[in-house]
Amino acid sequence: MSRIGKMPVALPAGVTVNVTDGKMVVKGPKGTLEQDIDARITLTVEGAHATLTRANDSKELKAKHGLYRALLHNMVTGVTSGFTKGLVINGVGYKVAKQGNKIVLNVGYSHPIEYAESDGIKLDCPSQTEITVSGIDKVRVGQVAADIRSIREPEPYHGYGIRYKDEVIERKEGKTAGK
Repeated sequence: MSRIGKMPVALPAGVTVNVTDGKMVVKGPKGTLEQDIDARITLTVEGAHATLTRANDSKELKAKHGLYRALLHNMVTGVTSGFTKGLVINGVGYKVAKQGNKIVLNVGYSHPIEYAESDGIKLDCPSQTEITVSGIDKVRVGQVAADIRSIREPEPYHGYGIRYKDEVIERKEGKTAGK
């Protein structure tokens, strides 16, 4: 049996989980999330715990068992506390500012780059060199952070660009002048 899939998911107070029309629906204080689920995986809620079981031991279904358990856990965490991802901007003259529901990035291009908030994702700028992406869906928070990072990826010589807060940029040695 899948080691991850067999573990129960704790449901805090105020969180409800059910399956309707082939979708897991998780409702909590911060919102509602939905996820498609394979019909061969069944979800049972007993008290303050939810467990997933699979119909057979095929290799494909074993993998999906652990996957859906991890997705369910992330959904429960998202509707209770949410997810955040931090970005840092490094570079001479590089900065970010929030204007209404979008952020404006000045990162070395001839024009400023605008990135708008989307449904369920909040962008914040605690300082001119930091961006915080937050929301209840872990996948969307990570994707928006990756999209912002791809505007100006960090380069290996000086470290200029947009990087994750916990990311370490491997620096390269520059050219040497003569022998």
